[in-house]
Amino acid sequence: MNKRQPIILYQALLFFIFLPFLWVNLCFAQASDELEVNLDFSSSLGPLPSIYKTNIDLSGRGAHRDISWPQTLAAKDVLDTWQKDLGFSYFYRIQYNLWEITQLAKDEAVQARLLENYEETIKKISDSGGTVILDLFGTPFGLGRVLDKNSSVHNLMAYKELVKDAIRKLSCDKKYNIWYEVWNAPDLEDFFLGEKSEYFRLYRVVAEAVKELRQEAKMHIPLGGPSTSCWFANIETNNILFPERSLIYELIKYCSNYKLPLDFISWHAYSSDPALEKQETIYNKPFIKLIREWLSYFSFKDSLPLIIDEWNFDAIANISSKRGVDAYIAASYIPARIKNMQQAGVDYQIYFCLEDFGGNKERVTRNLGVFSFAAERPDYKGYAKASYNTLRMLNLLGNELLSVKLTDDFVGVIPTKSQDYFAVLIYNYIDPVAAINYLSRNIVYLNSAEKKSVLNIAKSDRIDKIISGQTDLSILRLSPKVKDMFNRAIELNSLAKRLSTTNRKIKISFKGAKDIYLLSRYLVDSSCSSGCAFEAKDEKEVDFNQDYVETVEISPYSVQLLIFKKKPLPVVEVEPDTAKELVEDAENK
Repeated sequence: MNKRQPIILYQALLFFIFLPFLWVNLCFAQASDELEVNLDFSSSLGPLPSIYKTNIDLSGRGAHRDISWPQTLAAKDVLDTWQKDLGFSYFYRIQYNLWEITQLAKDEAVQARLLENYEETIKKISDSGGTVILDLFGTPFGLGRVLDKNSSVHNLMAYKELVKDAIRKLSCDKKYNIWYEVWNAPDLEDFFLGEKSEYFRLYRVVAEAVKELRQEAKMHIPLGGPSTSCWFANIETNNILFPERSLIYELIKYCSNYKLPLDFISWHAYSSDPALEKQETIYNKPFIKLIREWLSYFSFKDSLPLIIDEWNFDAIANISSKRGVDAYIAASYIPARIKNMQQAGVDYQIYFCLEDFGGNKERVTRNLGVFSFAAERPDYKGYAKASYNTLRMLNLLGNELLSVKLTDDFVGVIPTKSQDYFAVLIYNYIDPVAAINYLSRNIVYLNSAEKKSVLNIAKSDRIDKIISGQTDLSILRLSPKVKDMFNRAIELNSLAKRLSTTNRKIKISFKGAKDIYLLSRYLVDSSCSSGCAFEAKDEKEVDFNQDYVETVEISPYSVQLLIFKKKPLPVVEVEPDTAKELVEDAENK
């Protein structure tokens, strides 16, 4: 554990201090180094859920020499690479900066090119059958309470007409497939300088514009939000103990009261915990289920899409080696997190983001992208990270999801099939701060004195020695419940530490298929974090006419994709005279 981890733990404990899970005597499974899985290709759970699709926020760089190119949009060549490799047929989020657009009002030609560049990207997606989530943010010059692009809006009517004109052009006139999202992270001061009431007024004028355009064009225009930094966040201070104080709850209630359109709910979710979406609430139910109950209570359909519109590995660091030189770690996190999202009941996820940030006026440098970007080398095209290859693996999954039984905290399997091939994705992700996340979740089971004792330890350097098992808990003045919690954290830390350096094997038994297949294996692991070609590591022939077992060795923080394609039948050449006889014989019959 590094020097920052006591600080990180303290922040995590404060963040989750009111996260209410039931205290149950769960023991961590003694993970076996060898696992067994049975797959029946004749079975199916139904269509592959949309959450497995390769959706992404198209942001990047944050600075371009060409002012007519949207400054928050990734470079054009990176967009072209994505389109060539993965296409634009799913969900893609674009930050539509109204401040930036209106700043160019004095140079109409440049402003027109900027709008054309936005529209060109939107058109590519819409023409490909994809959907754009267009995040409306940035207060135009002269319309805010203060001279800042993040200001709350003062001139609401002028803002409404500006937004209405943009939506009319893109949705009503051009018929692009767009869902509109009102603002980005309005609960954070770095993104919105205003009060909760001001955000609601902002949402209301956009919603009224949408209602009027729906009536005018006789078409449905989706609108949603609030795109908060986490599901229980609010512009005012809040924590998970008070779900009904979240901006999500209050927006649902507000839209119900004023009969405003609300077609989807969105929020951000950065973490290293793959099971974050399975968090319980004070009502002893997962928060995903709770949000759907709120929708139903306020007369909305509880099936409205719930969208995690920004997520990535890690909730704290702008620059992380696990998204850089060790990007294979973040890459292995992707399928683990998405599978848990699907099991939790989330409808869509949008990974953030396409390209790293740097070299911008705001001096924001972040390496969250699936493509690198070096600000000191503005002409440098960068390279694809390991996370990009993982997304390409997901893009090769079949269109049907198969059933699989595997109980393991770290290794997971996503088996799929299509008409002409089978695709099985295997991942091995170990949360680097699994013990810390465990403590931060379970502190809520303690009384006030117990919580205080744990927080005092978290603020000191003792936490490192305790979690690593170097401190004898019996000599500490702690309650039995606190000692029990620390013992469990020690156990989990030891297990995660061992498995983070240990290869494991998984034996997969295949049933329900016939004929000869060609197996191609794709791999993301520690051997390459950047610039690696996306190609099969090895290929071989497999016979499904008899019982077939494939044993796969999986290293820590790795992802493997097994593609089984039916071997083509050999072409038999027939002499012309013989062929003529065969045709005549067939016609006579």
